[in-house]
Amino acid sequence: MIPIRDSIRSRTTPFVTVGLIIVNVIVFLKEVSLGSGTTEVLELFGFIPARFVHWADDGGNPLSPFRFLPIFTAMFLHGGWAHIIGNMLYLWIFGDNVEDRLGHVRFILFYFLCGAAAFGAQTLANPESMVPAIGASGAIAGVLGAYFILYPRSRVLTLVPIFIIPWFVEIPAVVYLGLWFVLQLFSGAVELTSQAGQVGGVAWWAHAGGFVSGIVLCLVLRKRQVPSLPPRVWA
Repeated sequence: MIPIRDSIRSRTTPFVTVGLIIVNVIVFLKEVSLGSGTTEVLELFGFIPARFVHWADDGGNPLSPFRFLPIFTAMFLHGGWAHIIGNMLYLWIFGDNVEDRLGHVRFILFYFLCGAAAFGAQTLANPESMVPAIGASGAIAGVLGAYFILYPRSRVLTLVPIFIIPWFVEIPAVVYLGLWFVLQLFSGAVELTSQAGQVGGVAWWAHAGGFVSGIVLCLVLRKRQVPSLPPRVWA
């Protein structure tokens, strides 16, 4: 299921959401330009759970900024065109409304805290992994969690491809995002029983952790309720 747009109109210009999309795209294009050098960048700036867990064991200062830096740099790295396009689509559709309710400055804090919590969840699930975890997925999962709480009556126009026939359907946001979250939990549970986490793939537990942290953080950071604009009307 591919989200196309939601029914909630934002009252403010989503400067932070647009800025994050621009920065992510610029960093990805730089990655592409590096060719074979991308592997070295991912090893250096991607978040590697085992390296974080055993930092002190390997002689590093536990409070060294270099231990924590990949938590943030990894949020701007992506593994391919599908990865970056999918993430930015979700951020564009759901980020503006969450930014509207939290405010620009709080949304920045919210975004990075969700991303950090997501990598923390992935580390708890697979602390010995040497595979670099990259992508904005965890932070964006936090955005989805916040949207789930803030806009339960919203609807998501969704493309459901049936073989080669495109089918567009409106799905309540609580259903769409609820199913998305359940899928992450199920896939993460399957991963724990296999060796997938050792060879790379989707960081399911990062998604689940980001989603839960988004719910919690939005309850703390959200501003008071404001009157909503009339919902979008789709022809």
